[in-house]
Amino acid sequence: MSKHTTLLSCLILALSLGSAAHGQSTRTPARSADFIVAVVNNELVTQNEVDQRMQRLREERQRARIAVPADAELRRLAVRELIDERVMVTWARESGLKADDAEVDRAVANIATANKMTVDQLRARLREEGMDYQRLRASLRDQMLADRVREREVPSRIRITDGEVEDYIEAKRSQSGGSQTLNIAQILVSVPEGAAADLVEQRKARADEALRRVRAGEAFAAVAREMSDDSAGRERGGELGSRPVDRLPDLFVEAVRPLAVGATVPAPVRSGAGFHVLKLIERTDVAATVSQTRASHILLRPGNNLSVDAAARRLGELREQISSGKRRFEDLARSVSEDGSAAQGGDLGWAGPGNFVPEFEEVMNRLPIGSVSEPFQSRFGVHLLLVTDRRQVPMDMRQLREQARTALREQKYEPAYAEWIEELRARAYIEMREPPQ
Repeated sequence: MSKHTTLLSCLILALSLGSAAHGQSTRTPARSADFIVAVVNNELVTQNEVDQRMQRLREERQRARIAVPADAELRRLAVRELIDERVMVTWARESGLKADDAEVDRAVANIATANKMTVDQLRARLREEGMDYQRLRASLRDQMLADRVREREVPSRIRITDGEVEDYIEAKRSQSGGSQTLNIAQILVSVPEGAAADLVEQRKARADEALRRVRAGEAFAAVAREMSDDSAGRERGGELGSRPVDRLPDLFVEAVRPLAVGATVPAPVRSGAGFHVLKLIERTDVAATVSQTRASHILLRPGNNLSVDAAARRLGELREQISSGKRRFEDLARSVSEDGSAAQGGDLGWAGPGNFVPEFEEVMNRLPIGSVSEPFQSRFGVHLLLVTDRRQVPMDMRQLREQARTALREQKYEPAYAEWIEELRARAYIEMREPPQ
């Protein structure tokens, strides 16, 4: 498919949405095989749009290596998505939400650039095809409104109780052993992999003897130097050193959890390496800290007029300009980004765990300071991300609770979104049309 054809197919789809969204009775004559699939309030869903959406869903699943359903199921999903978008657009307009002209200008410029055109060339192409530039802008504006009303309405429907927050914090504390460091000493009596039962019994008897001697009053360190097979720790009297609980084997953490400092386990602990006699030398509660990241991003919002792949290509070109020193990240963010942070050069400020959606945080957390990511997709669009700094800061209980609320809010987002959409659909006028004979 040529770039020219790709551009036109995107614009035809966008313009049909713009015309339907504004309830116009005079429409561009339908192309062959096009017909109305559904009427949603005063808006239309056409077969051309359904075909385009099916193709997009198919490509997204192939890209994510997810099984592509049969055409009948794919069509059902496509129709449902388009109807959901129409009811969101209606609700956004009724709610009085607005998108200013500068934001629409940026979206138009991104479409033009993604198709290797200037805005003037895009307008000229539209005129050649008998299409209305203002209807394209109306379609883009509706997409923005739908995104905004979703981002406003869904979080407002999520309720999180203080009890849920405390339960979440306690569960996380139990999983990690709390904010602690442990110093454990061990006497290891190794058991070869696949050892016969009689050899296993012999090695267990040796571990039992080591534990008996310690309990009888001999110094743990002396017994470890004599009997332990742990060559690395034997000269230190078996001490592993003070370590955060998440850097110790779960088996060791669980074994010493009930022990008082200075106590040994009641029986040797078996692992894949052999038998361990463990002593808790020190337990230290440490002040909880949290890693915060300062980042900036450029966001493009794909839709009926800009595909995910086209947005990623556009951001890839911007990344090359930034990497070569031709353009500054913050300048491009101000002129291109379709996020509210554009005016600040894309700066998102300092953020801790849970402040962003997981797919965004995953990229941010692994990106070195000063690096610009490859283009990546989140539920909000396609991003280019710059990490500018990181820091560790003490976390007080208020911050810990807020982090828990953020995590719980993320868990409840999808169910809340599904419930909201169902309510919008229930109050909307939806008429399904049969294909023409």
